[in-house]
Amino acid sequence: MRAGLLLSLVAVLLPALFVHAQNKPPEVKINYFQNLPAKLYFFDDATYVAYHDIVEGDLFISSDEGKNWNRAGDIPKGDTAMFVEHPFNNRMAFVLTRGTTHYRTEDRGQTWRPFEMPIPPSYVARPLAFHSDPAKYGYILYQGTKCEREGGWSSICHDETYYTTQAFADQPQMLLSETSQCSFAHSSKDFKHDAHSDLIYCVAFDSTSSTGYHSVSSSRIFSSTDFFVNEKRLEDLGASGRGARGVVAFAIVSKFAVVALKDLSQGAGSDMLLYVSVDARTWAQARFPHASSARLRENAYTIVESTTHSLAVDVVLTDGGAVGTLFVSNSNGTFFVESLKDTNRNEMGFIDYETLYGIEGVGLANIVSNAQDVDGRNAPKQLKTLITFDDGSSWSSLRAPSEDSEGRRINCNPADTDTCSLHLHSVTIPHNFGRIFSSPAPGLVMGVGSIGATLRPYEESDTFLSIDAGVTWSMVRRDAHKYEFGDQGSIIVAVNDEEVVDAVSYSTDLGKTWKTLDLGVRLRARALSTVQDSTSQKFLLLGQLSRQDASSEGRFTAVFLDFAPTRSRKCGDSDFERWNARTMKNKECLMGHTQWYRRRKPGADCYVGEKFSDPVEHEENCACQDEDYECDYNFVRHGDQCVPVGPEPIPAGICKTPEQTYKGSSGYRIIPGNTCDRNKGVKKDELIDKKCSQAQPEEGNIIHQTFEFPAQTVQFAYFKDSTTILVRLADSSIWQSSNEGYTWNRLFPEETFLAFFHHTFTSDRAYLITDSRKFYYTTDTGRTWNPHTAETPPNTFGVQVLHFHPENSDWIIWTGDEDCGSGSGTTCHATAHFSRDNGRRWTFVEKYVRNCVWARDKGLLVDPSQILCESYRDKTGSQRFFQMGSNPMQLVGGSDFYNKKTKIFNEIVGFTKFSEYLIVAEFLPAQRSLDLQVSLDGHTFATGQFPPSLRPEQHAYTVLESSTDSVFLHMTTSEPPRPYWGDILKSNWNGTYFGTTIVNVNRDRRGFVDFEKMIGLDGIALVNVVSNPSQASLTGHKELQTRVTHNDGGTWKALIPPKYDSHGQQYECRSAACALHVHGYTERYDPRATFSSPSVVGLIMAVGNVGEKLAPYTESDTFLSRDAGFTWEEVHKDAHLWEFGDSGSILVMANDEEPTDHVLFSTDEGTNWREYRFTDEKMRVRSIVTVPSDTSRRFILFGTYARSFATVAVHIDFSSLTSIMCKLDVDDPGHDDFELWSPSEERSERCLFGRQTLYHRRRRDRNCVVGNQPKAKETIVKNCVCTSFDFECEFNHVRDADGKCVLVEGTQPLPNDDSCRAGAQYWYERTPYRRIPHSSCEDGERPDQGPRHLCPGIAAHGPFFWLFVLIIPFAFTALVAMWYYKRSGLATGTIRLPGDGRPKFGASDAGVVDTLASVPWFVIGVAGVAYEAVAGWLRSAALGMRTRRGYRNVPVDEDAQILRFADEEE
Repeated sequence: MRAGLLLSLVAVLLPALFVHAQNKPPEVKINYFQNLPAKLYFFDDATYVAYHDIVEGDLFISSDEGKNWNRAGDIPKGDTAMFVEHPFNNRMAFVLTRGTTHYRTEDRGQTWRPFEMPIPPSYVARPLAFHSDPAKYGYILYQGTKCEREGGWSSICHDETYYTTQAFADQPQMLLSETSQCSFAHSSKDFKHDAHSDLIYCVAFDSTSSTGYHSVSSSRIFSSTDFFVNEKRLEDLGASGRGARGVVAFAIVSKFAVVALKDLSQGAGSDMLLYVSVDARTWAQARFPHASSARLRENAYTIVESTTHSLAVDVVLTDGGAVGTLFVSNSNGTFFVESLKDTNRNEMGFIDYETLYGIEGVGLANIVSNAQDVDGRNAPKQLKTLITFDDGSSWSSLRAPSEDSEGRRINCNPADTDTCSLHLHSVTIPHNFGRIFSSPAPGLVMGVGSIGATLRPYEESDTFLSIDAGVTWSMVRRDAHKYEFGDQGSIIVAVNDEEVVDAVSYSTDLGKTWKTLDLGVRLRARALSTVQDSTSQKFLLLGQLSRQDASSEGRFTAVFLDFAPTRSRKCGDSDFERWNARTMKNKECLMGHTQWYRRRKPGADCYVGEKFSDPVEHEENCACQDEDYECDYNFVRHGDQCVPVGPEPIPAGICKTPEQTYKGSSGYRIIPGNTCDRNKGVKKDELIDKKCSQAQPEEGNIIHQTFEFPAQTVQFAYFKDSTTILVRLADSSIWQSSNEGYTWNRLFPEETFLAFFHHTFTSDRAYLITDSRKFYYTTDTGRTWNPHTAETPPNTFGVQVLHFHPENSDWIIWTGDEDCGSGSGTTCHATAHFSRDNGRRWTFVEKYVRNCVWARDKGLLVDPSQILCESYRDKTGSQRFFQMGSNPMQLVGGSDFYNKKTKIFNEIVGFTKFSEYLIVAEFLPAQRSLDLQVSLDGHTFATGQFPPSLRPEQHAYTVLESSTDSVFLHMTTSEPPRPYWGDILKSNWNGTYFGTTIVNVNRDRRGFVDFEKMIGLDGIALVNVVSNPSQASLTGHKELQTRVTHNDGGTWKALIPPKYDSHGQQYECRSAACALHVHGYTERYDPRATFSSPSVVGLIMAVGNVGEKLAPYTESDTFLSRDAGFTWEEVHKDAHLWEFGDSGSILVMANDEEPTDHVLFSTDEGTNWREYRFTDEKMRVRSIVTVPSDTSRRFILFGTYARSFATVAVHIDFSSLTSIMCKLDVDDPGHDDFELWSPSEERSERCLFGRQTLYHRRRRDRNCVVGNQPKAKETIVKNCVCTSFDFECEFNHVRDADGKCVLVEGTQPLPNDDSCRAGAQYWYERTPYRRIPHSSCEDGERPDQGPRHLCPGIAAHGPFFWLFVLIIPFAFTALVAMWYYKRSGLATGTIRLPGDGRPKFGASDAGVVDTLASVPWFVIGVAGVAYEAVAGWLRSAALGMRTRRGYRNVPVDEDAQILRFADEEE
């Protein structure tokens, strides 16, 4: 009995003792160091670790994963400048010193042997380059810097490259001099090719330099297969044998060899070229799709982490540089398609983009959701995280967990991914060694981030884990943590990264539960790491101690953590499961195949123990599905379709006639690297039959495409800077074309649309307004459309539904109907709401309004949150029956998003914003009159002063424009029963004093005026005046004449007629009264058909006639001016519509008097015209349109056939007329395709607005394509001496018959202004003249200056005072700048190559890349260096200090003081 009891106790106690034995605590050991390591390196598949203290210059080695450390005793103390591991031999590493004696190890750092080199290493990221062939691991290239002292402090240096074939055990030999980078062609295991095993590429200069500096044009790429002993081949990269010049860098990226070049062609500016090879023999230039406008520019693209089947390049498409666009290539790296817009990048070129280790096709990226605001207005970035499961073909938000780490519900709805998704901090701000999110542990992904609409700061973030490769996520720890995986993911370690800690957390069940390990020391975590393949249970935590806790051995710790004691049982087969990589759609197929790993079950209490054995991937191919395809080259995705960006290029000779067919792309291709089985699934990439008329024609040919809409067009407009156009029809449908009218598709056929609006300030946004509360929006120029709901349906009061903010793209105001129902309604009124998230949530503004807008404008820099409303005083009844006087309409301004309301005016007729002016028409009930009120700050107003006969209370008026520091206003002086006309008034610079500039200017009943300014040239305008006002008042028939001004309304004159017509005949009218007269704004079918174009300065086209008055439109001909209206020529008989294309290199016209079957086009600005027939059935053309910038060679004709009222759209493509690109050379303007032109009247000095300005424009006789190449900016050569053209009449003065300014009878001149502006020494009494505000003339005639008077203050100081105040500090600054310039190394352009985080020291011209970015080549002036030096010294002192600025006084004329708001963002 006792024996049985004893056996039972033993049976019970033994398992308990066994469990107790296996649950030992982890082992902790602390080692102390003087500094954090510049590099912490775990030798691959080994327990050895290297710790490089760059401050002390020492190297420490651990043979047991960081438990014990010893200094590398074979290396003299303080000599270790750089530690370089051999990337292909895990036993070998090198230590480079600052001298010529270096060290190598072949036993992972246990012993080190010295070797000598002739010169010290170059100051680049990796001075050593290695061979990837196991038989040639001893083949190494060494880049060093050789300097020769010039005398004094300076030296002349250049780089040289040496080679060794025995890992420096032999005598290294010179490879090449004047190099900046050399690499073996076999330097990547992924770059597989059959090139010679000793092939070497070198980026080097083709000449020596006596100064140490080279021009970029002398940088070439050389190759050799015998270490440049007998063979030195100049690689031309397929550049027709001329040899590639301007080579910036060479790199092996995955399976691709990549070369970056500076484009040295004329007019290239900062453009870069990218050449790619997959076989080390043939090179091809990388091509980007037309629709993206992608150009590689200096310091503006980065080759990011790429796969073995495609190359990924992030390109900056805007000038800001803070936002990029990700492109992914085809399998040979030459043709790219757009993958993701608005990627986040930092100033060093690093991109928030990382692929998940071991899971094909899956990657994480951060985009800038407010990219337009960041690039255009320097707003803070708002980041969103997206994930792709198909290698960048499509992206989606990260699904947020529904609970936090403590099981509580999160405060948003994860189903709404716009406002409630997960966002993670990424590559641009790393917080640990190695990869950011993943490790070799299959499917495990961790990150620090937040849940919401956008990413919160790191210090406000938490730690998240996904165990299914990013499909689902859980919050595992509060606060930001550093984290690491071990034992193939069976153990996860995390340490708080926000505060000082004395413990770490760890989990052995994939994050479900966590335990705490006491470290025995308080530290601030700096890094957490383990062996490279995450198969060990040992970790190394680097930390920093406080001063109080610092040890005598050092203030920095390397804490060794061993979790092996926590589990004694090794996992068996039953402890593992098959884990399949899945996408969010819950499909196991990824990149055309299933992918699965053998992974430990989460609940298994065991360790994997397969140290240094990577998880084995298993693949099985799937049948091809839709998601396995992407858009082919030159196709873009719109919705779920891939549409062409234009005609498809085809090989020559395939098409003989347009009626033939050819096999062309379907628009789809299998995603590069996708292995799906086409025989078992859909075949979306099969070639399809296409008409030859749809193919890109051979050079010299033109093509067209016709599309008949089902109804008449009532609205159409392009997205700015895009090839996408929207069209609204009379049947309430909206159509879209993404390729300039080549193809069309209807948007949301089930909806009834009332209008669409393009965002006024953000070019890629638009809004489709339905007849209900629902509306659609796009933020990517129509690629995708998303629905939102407003609080009210759109208003029916004729008021614009949407208003936009100039700086915050998501801030919109909606004005809609309320209580209107199907009928009028007794309380029907308009109500305004605003949204700060692009319509997701709305906030009430005001009811019974006519209009509500943001007060801020591009030039009107008022409170960004202020809203202005035209609001009715009595908010009862039906707004439809309100009349002026019965219910006053007030102007109310509300700051803080209308929470703090202020009534600005009791009653107004309306208001408008122009440039920096806010102009209000105030109604004065007592006087039954109007006052014009002007403000520059939205708060303080000044009453506009007018000539006595032209008070606004007596007349209707139209505000015309204000681009030249003045407001132009048309005041109606004749109205029914007489015909409409009036006078144009122009204000002084602050918009308060108005004087007549020209009388009897024509207008129509809508208030439109025959007034138009030249686009691109300030101060030039055309008007039509009524020449018979007395007779017209009686007969009702106006006779019009055209006038032009070239000095902003200072003087007007008739247009000089050409001597001969387009047939070479003289005009019948030859008297002095004969002039050219043109039809103006009031007669246009499309008001956007302007005289001039923004893309070609000085060019004007118009319809008119030569005579004493303007003839009827159908009796007119077509004229052109190339010099801004100074001289004219008739280019064709009859009235024509016209459009400018490709910056004026092509002009297109269509008859505007009758139906036609052809267009006329000219490639020499109207000298010669050719005809192109586009239809067999004649069409009445109503409009010719092209992209808003007029830079395309594709046009759309909108018109109708006689048989139908429905609109026909004809796409005409002139792109193949020539393929020759125009060349622009700013430095040598006489030998390119452009001319320097300045507007003039054939005067001796070519001046306009007091300055001589030169513009580049294409020469008339050059048949070439301007394209989207950057235009050279206008150059102000000099300010000119003042002449009479720089002055206009002062307030209350007009020009008499002799052209002199005289005081209007019965008026008084303005009093003198004795204020001294901008530190002037004198003030002058007023005269009848004032200088045109926009003029910058100097000296010469000054009729605006009367007797002068000395200003009080510092003007009496003599020349010696100014010598010491000004000259001496500048001399001192120049000396400081020169010293800093010499010392800083800024004398040489640097190569920034992402992938290396270390700064460049010294002045070498070399660099080595793992990830490639372009190179800035620039010259820094002394003044710029001085500024950088001072800014660097003072930056720390400026932290936390901010100048508070509010309003500042602006000197204005007496009785018109206006305060200008000095915005914080200036």
